[in-house]
Amino acid sequence: MKVLSVSSEVFPLVKTGGLADVAGALPIALKRFGVETKTLMPGYPAVMKAIRKPVARLQFDDLLGEPATVLEVEHEGIDILVLDAPAYYDRAGGPYLDATGRDYPDNWRRFAALSLAGAEIAAGLMPGWRPDLVHTHDWQSAMTSVYMRYYPTPELPSVLTIHNIAFQGQFGADVFPGLRLPPHAFATESIEYYGNVGFLKGGLQTAHAITTVSPSYAGEILTPEFGMGLQGVITSRIDSLHGIVNGIDTDVWNPSTDPVVHTHYNGTTLKSRVENRTSIAEFFGLHNDNAPIFSIISRLTWQKGMDVIAATADQIVDMGGKLAILGSGDAALEGSLLAAAARHPGRIGVSIGYNEPMSHLMQAGSDAIIIPSRFEPCGLTQLYGLRYGCVPIVARTGGLNDTVIDANHAALAAKVATGIQFSPVTASGLLQAIRRALLLYADQKVWTQLQKQGMKSDVSWEKSAERYAALYSSLAPKGK
Repeated sequence: MKVLSVSSEVFPLVKTGGLADVAGALPIALKRFGVETKTLMPGYPAVMKAIRKPVARLQFDDLLGEPATVLEVEHEGIDILVLDAPAYYDRAGGPYLDATGRDYPDNWRRFAALSLAGAEIAAGLMPGWRPDLVHTHDWQSAMTSVYMRYYPTPELPSVLTIHNIAFQGQFGADVFPGLRLPPHAFATESIEYYGNVGFLKGGLQTAHAITTVSPSYAGEILTPEFGMGLQGVITSRIDSLHGIVNGIDTDVWNPSTDPVVHTHYNGTTLKSRVENRTSIAEFFGLHNDNAPIFSIISRLTWQKGMDVIAATADQIVDMGGKLAILGSGDAALEGSLLAAAARHPGRIGVSIGYNEPMSHLMQAGSDAIIIPSRFEPCGLTQLYGLRYGCVPIVARTGGLNDTVIDANHAALAAKVATGIQFSPVTASGLLQAIRRALLLYADQKVWTQLQKQGMKSDVSWEKSAERYAALYSSLAPKGK
């Protein structure tokens, strides 16, 4: 079976969040189920620099007003189609934001162009290859199924995965003429959304199937609290909605082989984590004592609950914990966390920015990882924690709820607990979870059992890829 995946980012070429990890790992996991995937992505500068010996497969003289070329290349086991369109993607900032941190004003055109290119490939415009199904991801490629509906192309099934419904790609009605869609596409059953243009909304209306990245999140987005205004649209498509939890690449995330981990270990050699722990303490300027290190690897935003971390940092230290915080985001939250570190030298360390190797090392040496998200479609950080014996302390929401087994009395007695859940996401809620963690940590036999059980968790893509393959098969034309 041939699948075209369309994504705005793919690990290891470009990554701003979990979307990239999924777009990079899922095609590899699907191979064993007979699914051949080609992934279309933008030709950002980092991508153009990383790829080697690409082959030009398709030329657009006028892709929504600009020339573009589709290049094909194999990169670390992934078959990539790069949309080389310098006018859209050759920019000094990131994939979505300029160098000052602001949205590019033409993001609507940049990602509509990506979607239109995907629709044209789906229609068979690229010589020698045509997919049986198209899989799109989030608002940046959701317009692919919109173009597939309104352009005179052969009918192909499509799947749209919602990684985070908070990001919807909403733009003013004035952009509609530039999309080159027929006038009747600006309608409530398509991309019109309260008088504006909604990219994700259009994808939700036109995709044959909708998936979210965890079963709990699939239920949550049907509610006003988590649906972000689109709950009515999703409820109308409930028969096409599927919750499939993400996995991780267990070859990349493997504490026994990870090249950035100073001392390798497995479930039977957990004591070897101590050297990694020492390295974390050195990096963050923490005292190298026996007090537990609670790590945070996150975007520093309200959604991720980082305001709660800032509000409780002093108390976590007073209770006997240490904090190692890696991330960037809201400037005010960055300032609050840096101020907490200044108040507690040796007890709180903060590194502002993105550091992939350090994120691996923190999982390999920290005692626990705190993930206090107010909503979390799936979350991958807790899966990395489970894999590395870094006990997850998570809010009871979305994929966090689906992947971590709370260390309540029954779960501990049955030896199935893998972490600590808490609710609500408030200062008191988090501090209660920290108290529980400190009590468990004081009994190293119990804590080691938590670590080992977490490391036994199946966090790979195998089961999830099997579900995606089955979904594809149910949608594909007979005989595929």
